[in-house]
Amino acid sequence: MALDKIDEDITENSSDKLSLRVWLRLLSCTQIIQRDIRVQFREEFKTTLARFDVMAQLHSAQSPLTMQVLSKRLMVTGGNVTGLVDTMLKDGLVSRSPHPEDGRSILVCLTRKGEKLFARMAARHQHWITKIVGTLDTDEQTLLLGLLGRLKASALALEHTD
Repeated sequence: MALDKIDEDITENSSDKLSLRVWLRLLSCTQIIQRDIRVQFREEFKTTLARFDVMAQLHSAQSPLTMQVLSKRLMVTGGNVTGLVDTMLKDGLVSRSPHPEDGRSILVCLTRKGEKLFARMAARHQHWITKIVGTLDTDEQTLLLGLLGRLKASALALEHTD
């Protein structure tokens, strides 16, 4: 993988170089894990990670979401969400309805069929993630979670400052 090669090529121990190595390592781990999960979803459920992500957002909301809110939660464009929701609607996994208070908005929610499929997919997803992250012991996972929480907080605090 190209990122691993770049990571290996950065040998200076300056703070800037170390920060870059941390970023590249995080990115490469994310890409490797996502690639594996994508393959698992395709092989076991004949679906995509993006569709799972839509279902997860709708499930966790526990009430219908507007397309705009769904797009924001998924951090993708409205066009991407519209395409996903359109195909999921055809497959009977979601339903759409006009927003009762805002005629310009559309509400989306999981159907019963969508909820049942999501439950099966979520259980498998948890299994796959546990298998990958479970190579770290509980103390290591706890430490990593705390460090990533701090990193996330600092990234959010610095967002849009440059």
